Amino acid sequence: MKDVEQRGLYFEEFDLDTRYLHRPGRTVTEADNVLFTTLTMNTQALHLDAAWAASQPFGQRLMNSMFTLSTIVGASVTQLTQGTIVANLGFTDVSFPHPLYHGDTLYSETVVTAKRLSTSRPGQGIVTMEHTGRNQVGVVVAKATRSVLMWCRDAHAEAVGGA
Repeated sequence: MKDVEQRGLYFEEFDLDTRYLHRPGRTVTEADNVLFTTLTMNTQALHLDAAWAASQPFGQRLMNSMFTLSTIVGASVTQLTQGTIVANLGFTDVSFPHPLYHGDTLYSETVVTAKRLSTSRPGQGIVTMEHTGRNQVGVVVAKATRSVLMWCRDAHAEAVGGA
């Protein structure tokens, strides 16, 4: 019997201008919002105080934007980086063009916009990804560009004794 372990992609396997759809989506809840907000010590009333938030422009509490960002990136892990990432290098161009509300379903997708071999770390490469989160009707609720340092297949096999 052959064993197959789920993993992310190696540097060589990332295709430019391919949209990777991460499924299933994630229906977000009030519990998610309150837990994440309080765990991160964010006391913003827009996330915690239903009565106050009802008097604000959106008329209800909003999902914590850092939860939204974490979820769209997290949804990509099993498909793209599980076991093949060396390090997360950084984020740019993070935006939240539309709110995410309790009960919305968040769908995530990633497009690889650039990749290059590392000049300082042989056997590794830098991949630039644009993550997008959409709600259940397709409205973009979050976008972020992320750079990651990824293993090349042969170097990873050498480093860990097989991949």
